[in-house]
Amino acid sequence: MSEIFKDIPVIKYEGKDSKNPLAFKFYDPDKVVLGKKMSEHLPFAMAWWHNLCAAGTDMFGRDTADKAFGAEKGTMAHAKAKVDAGFEFMQKLGIKYFCFHDVDIVPEADDIKETNRRLDEITDYILTKMEGTDIKCLWGTANMFSNPRFMNGAGSTNSADVYCFAAAQIKKALELTVKLGGKGYVFWGGREGYETLLNTDVKLEQENIANLMRMAVEYGRKIGFTGDFYIEPKPKEPMKHQYDFDAATAIGFLKAHSLDKDFKMNIEANHATLAGHTFQHELRISAINGMLGSIDANQGDYLLGWDTDEFPFDVYEATLCMYEVIKAGGLTGGFNFDAKNRRPSNTYEDMFHAYILGMDTFALGLMKAAAIIEDGRIEEFIKNKYSSFNSEIGQKITSGTATLEELAAHAEAMGDVKDVMSGRQEYLEAVMNSIMFS
Repeated sequence: MSEIFKDIPVIKYEGKDSKNPLAFKFYDPDKVVLGKKMSEHLPFAMAWWHNLCAAGTDMFGRDTADKAFGAEKGTMAHAKAKVDAGFEFMQKLGIKYFCFHDVDIVPEADDIKETNRRLDEITDYILTKMEGTDIKCLWGTANMFSNPRFMNGAGSTNSADVYCFAAAQIKKALELTVKLGGKGYVFWGGREGYETLLNTDVKLEQENIANLMRMAVEYGRKIGFTGDFYIEPKPKEPMKHQYDFDAATAIGFLKAHSLDKDFKMNIEANHATLAGHTFQHELRISAINGMLGSIDANQGDYLLGWDTDEFPFDVYEATLCMYEVIKAGGLTGGFNFDAKNRRPSNTYEDMFHAYILGMDTFALGLMKAAAIIEDGRIEEFIKNKYSSFNSEIGQKITSGTATLEELAAHAEAMGDVKDVMSGRQEYLEAVMNSIMFS
């Protein structure tokens, strides 16, 4: 096999003073941070769909980038060329994981049996490429939103036949995930929602989605899948309202349908901001519910109201993300770059620049998050802010043993509340700045 990225060397760490565009400035995989190697804190993954498939097409124009990799598009030869390109790309960047949808890795046929045959063929080829490397599958999933059959959703469809087709895709995608040793399986409900309630039975649709997920869990466990199932929340686009609106909504749905023991969240930064939340908020809500599993590492543009999937460059956001991840004890999954080059960034070299940017951004975020934790002022402030709950009455409140009458008597005995501790937001933001730019 000939080298595809001929002019791109293996990307190495050269340090923050390096001017080499094809070198890491902050990502040093062997650097120890808080007792673990940086590579252990940051298990990065390549998103097959964006990196090897997306070629710059948008609603106003056709491809700007060549992702044929020397083969004819829409053929199995092209599918194998993408595998060759992907593994060369990951090895040159030191990336240890990849994520995929079923139709990312092969062209979909008119007959699902032929599609499945192609999937078997390409995953056999992927396994041969994995041999002798330390590259693994982070998670797999089924694309149940692109094909016209899913115009009304997959689990939320109005057609029992479409529902069965979705089940067939999930069954095969689970088998492939197990075959490739995947650590997780993701449900992204790209069209699981509605445009108008005038034509929608919300109760039926949500129950059908839950039943499909339940069947997936049962089948996955039957064939030996021991990893986590994930829901990836997103509020809108392509549907006006999606049922997995945000982490809190998705967690509530899982608990209502007794699915919370098998599922965790795959949180995407861009989806968080589309829901009107910060990335940090979605991570915190997932973590406090014991359901922070994996992360799609990207960012959106606050001036645009859709999912732009940009490579992360905001170090503040990455720092706050890593702060949450460290406090949660790490991820069961990893950091998947569900991000795409901007349309005018259309060369092979741009693909590498983008991943170097993303990996360096999170490496710097990791180091700054560790500095915040080691500094201790923010954690100490939060501890003091809630110190009144260490009092006798406070402990009764937090333990759930207080009665309303008892609390009312306490209030009457003290008269008025004389002092409530300041939140000192501006002070804490100054602490953040002093750490970020020290």
